[in-house]
Amino acid sequence: MTPLDPWRTDAFRTLNEPVGTVLGAKAADSFAALRVHTVGDLLRHVPRHYLAGTELTDLATLEEGEHVAVMARVARTEIFEGRGGFTGGKRPPNSRLEVTLTDGEGRLKATFFGRASIVNWWQRQLSAGVRGIFVGKVGSFRDQPQMTHPAFVMLDEAGGVVGNSEEKERIAELSRSGLVGLYPATAKLKTWTIADCARITLDVLPDADPWPGWVRERAGVIGLKDAFAAVHRPESKAQIDVGRQRLWFDEAFTTQLAMAYRRAENARQSAGPRARVADGILDAFDARLPFTLTAGQAEVSEEIFDDLARHQPMQRLLQGEVGSGKTLVALRAMLAVVDAGGQAVLLAPTEVLAQQHHQTITGLLGDLGYGRTLGAPDVATDVVCITGSTPAAQKRAALLKVASGEAGIVIGTHALLADHVQFADLGLVVVDEQHRFGVEQRAVLTDRADARPHVLVLTATPIPRSVAMTVFGDLTVSTLSQLPAGRADVTTTVVDAGIRPAWVERAWERVSEEVAQGRQAFVVAPHIGGGKEEGMGVLELAAHLSEGPLAGVRVGVLHGRLPAEEKASVMAAFAAGDLDVLVATTIIEVGVDVPNASMMIIWDADRFGISQLHQLRGRIGRGGLPGVCLLISAAEPLAPSWERLAAVAATRDGFELAELDLAQRREGDVLGASQSGGRSTLRLLRVLEHADLIDAARTLAEEAVRRDPDRREPGFADAVTQTNLLAGEEWIDRS
Repeated sequence: MTPLDPWRTDAFRTLNEPVGTVLGAKAADSFAALRVHTVGDLLRHVPRHYLAGTELTDLATLEEGEHVAVMARVARTEIFEGRGGFTGGKRPPNSRLEVTLTDGEGRLKATFFGRASIVNWWQRQLSAGVRGIFVGKVGSFRDQPQMTHPAFVMLDEAGGVVGNSEEKERIAELSRSGLVGLYPATAKLKTWTIADCARITLDVLPDADPWPGWVRERAGVIGLKDAFAAVHRPESKAQIDVGRQRLWFDEAFTTQLAMAYRRAENARQSAGPRARVADGILDAFDARLPFTLTAGQAEVSEEIFDDLARHQPMQRLLQGEVGSGKTLVALRAMLAVVDAGGQAVLLAPTEVLAQQHHQTITGLLGDLGYGRTLGAPDVATDVVCITGSTPAAQKRAALLKVASGEAGIVIGTHALLADHVQFADLGLVVVDEQHRFGVEQRAVLTDRADARPHVLVLTATPIPRSVAMTVFGDLTVSTLSQLPAGRADVTTTVVDAGIRPAWVERAWERVSEEVAQGRQAFVVAPHIGGGKEEGMGVLELAAHLSEGPLAGVRVGVLHGRLPAEEKASVMAAFAAGDLDVLVATTIIEVGVDVPNASMMIIWDADRFGISQLHQLRGRIGRGGLPGVCLLISAAEPLAPSWERLAAVAATRDGFELAELDLAQRREGDVLGASQSGGRSTLRLLRVLEHADLIDAARTLAEEAVRRDPDRREPGFADAVTQTNLLAGEEWIDRS
């Protein structure tokens, strides 16, 4: 095997060939917009719906942004005149025809714009009651699904085409070919072109299977090429179901196999045991705590201490509600490692969060974090922070403390992944907000130590079990669900800016009232602004508030385009109380801790996901002050986004919201694949729907590792290679 051709089986080798080798460079460029880069990507780009003869499309299954072909009946048509009224008894230019399509229950609007003559012709073609096929992109107008200028062909009762052209004939084939798949498409790449390409590609696929017979038998699935034929050239709906089952299994098994081998590899690694030491910095820290640990914090801490004392490296995920005390638990773990003579690293995804962690940890430690300075306790250690914007002289001094071991706790961003950062004895890596990092980035630090360091991953985003099995399957999961005493209640209200604009003015008055009582407030917008973005962003909102409703209030601005020094200065000023209101993007979503902040307004809240809204809300109510969170939205009241807003307003249970979030969003968004725009091993699997299949695949993967611990089975080796290559792609894209 060469590095350019790592595949040991014909099936994986062919599936990982660039799609251009089969279809040509021009086709490859067209498919890139669909995240289809290889032969396997194309064959797993399966139809989302199938038409059977004269069967109408279920309009409820359509998703915004999707290019589709739908078969539907015309329920009604209506012409809207352009401005200026009639001229000479004729309709003016720029008339609009709205066609309401139906599948018998749901509705979808198709809108056409044009001069009077063409609008009249369209209306005659699209008379109420006729059946047709419409091809185009599903958009949205006033939060209702809509297609604008779809290509269409009308069918007579016998299924014949009304009118003719090459495109009409291709569209009409959809009604005459038995079971026809409708693929997710683009404006340039029509569904029938994708179908042709899939058939051409299927013809060159060898009749080889990556899995040994015992795996297929235990899973109860058909052969791989038969499965691709079943979904791309179906003869019955039952055949489609059997083909899908095999493809779902492949995604689940490939992921679980990679996770199982990682767990086995980790169990074989040797880590320096870091048993808890009495009368050290950890005991001194605990003695100073002005509060008692919650039962959950104490229990999880003991689990971590037990892991740290073992010779195998800890691989643990600590998930917890916003404000549940994950940082405190992580700090106690780091102090235990320092007591045992090692160093601990806390890796944060942003400079703002790294600096916030540094301030929080040094504040909690007090003189225990002063290191070898006059008057510091004997057990004290140095705490350093290294980010990309750390001044050169300060960075050199910090790096020397890290290399010598003088700094027991090191906090930083991606800057810690640089080759020149050397550790005296790295014993623990704490990764905050794991979804912002890849497995490859964790490995950069863990592979640098002589003995494999222990790893503790933190996330404030509650992880449903099905996602935990899929994404964090190489980690043992601990959960903090109990909030510490002193956390105040946060009241969340949805403000309808479209129907009740006066409520928006009242929202700003409430901010002024909070400030008058000596408190502070966050205002969050979905984008920075200052460009072509729709609606007010941070820049416009801050200017509007400073010149209007909040004139006289000290307003600060924070977003990702600011220089690092300015970001740090603004955040420090807000934390110190020198600013009353901070207008920011989601840069403050995690880790920011300002106990005096009692109010948050989220502008255009309908543009945020459930998880983001819950995370943002977690920035207030942290200092014993009752919190108020206002979700301001001008979306249509019946829009799907209102369901999200109502759910967030109804509960502070992050685990309940996480399940709803997963149910509403595409897996790519939840799992991170589409965020990077790269490929993913999960194209078809729906982790909420297929949790049982994932669980069964996990059991089968564990048996596969027991039977073949050294990955001598070619298909197993290729599956792990594929997963690791894709993880590397996502790491590169995100870093």
